[in-house]
Amino acid sequence: MKSLKTLNHDLSDPTYQLDVLNNYSESLRQQPKFKEKLEEIDLFPLRPTGIEIFQMNVGYMCNMTCKHCHVDAGPDRDEIMTKETFEQCLEALRNSDATTVDLTGGAPEMNPHFRWFVEQVSELGKDIIVRSNLTILTTAPKYQELPEFFAEHGVEVTCSLPFYNKSRTDRQRGEGTYDRSIKALKKLNEIGYGKEGTGLELNLVYNPTGAFLPGGQESLEKEFKRQLDRKHDIVFNNLFTITNLPISRYLNFLLESDNLDEYMDRLITSFNPAAAKGVMCRDTISVGWDGTLYDCDFNQMLEMPVEDEAPKHISEWNEEKLNDRNIKINQHCFGCTAGDGSSCGGATT
Repeated sequence: MKSLKTLNHDLSDPTYQLDVLNNYSESLRQQPKFKEKLEEIDLFPLRPTGIEIFQMNVGYMCNMTCKHCHVDAGPDRDEIMTKETFEQCLEALRNSDATTVDLTGGAPEMNPHFRWFVEQVSELGKDIIVRSNLTILTTAPKYQELPEFFAEHGVEVTCSLPFYNKSRTDRQRGEGTYDRSIKALKKLNEIGYGKEGTGLELNLVYNPTGAFLPGGQESLEKEFKRQLDRKHDIVFNNLFTITNLPISRYLNFLLESDNLDEYMDRLITSFNPAAAKGVMCRDTISVGWDGTLYDCDFNQMLEMPVEDEAPKHISEWNEEKLNDRNIKINQHCFGCTAGDGSSCGGATT
């Protein structure tokens, strides 16, 4: 499977994606706008509450090409963060109140400067999250050694596992994914991840395989824990439920399955004011692989950088100005405010 970009697909153009979300059908044109929903609850313009999470997408290169990937990542993507940009991120972090550095991709482990950067951030005393697809930890020897490296630096490992059984996981992420993911989870457990008293946090991320919202996070976590323990003697700390946002490959899935109108209607009618107040863009800044600054990872994929009045690149870091910006929004934002809410840390209500 190739990325939309390699295929020169229409949906590889972020402008086209936004046009689809707003104008693809008469139904979509008549739907309430996200701005209007925020105005109803006196939350427009949407403003930051202070940067706590410094999220970095260190490259779109990945060992997998998952059907629902909002990044359109894959082995055929060569956009990766340079060491110069990493150094600019370090300089910004030295002058930031952010407490957590959240590393994502693609497969962030594939960036050649990944280990060096984790070591540098660890010395700053920041909490570190690595978002892993798990399968990367079962490939080449240099990646198989990473669980011990993570443990040495106290890295929180947050990993994708679409479901606790093989068929649904492989259907979303490719044949063999489930078995390789289980192998990686067992390795992480062996060195203490997910186990009480070790301080090594292991979290799983669940997102639906179809055109529907995730179920309740608490009940899903209990079932995942029961099933993985029963089937594989695997333990973990938390399960995060994430709503699929209608962008990139997931938008393509919705169009091909003729589910876009229905899915957008579901997101909009499930708008939750409490979730809107807790959206992740309010306490997060997203740094693109080239150093461009975004309000969130989803805005990054839609090439919607922070507003013009704010610093636009990591080399221009000014936390005071970034905390005084208005957050950019569009129809995809309904994905974060539907039902129990959705963020990189799971449900928000």
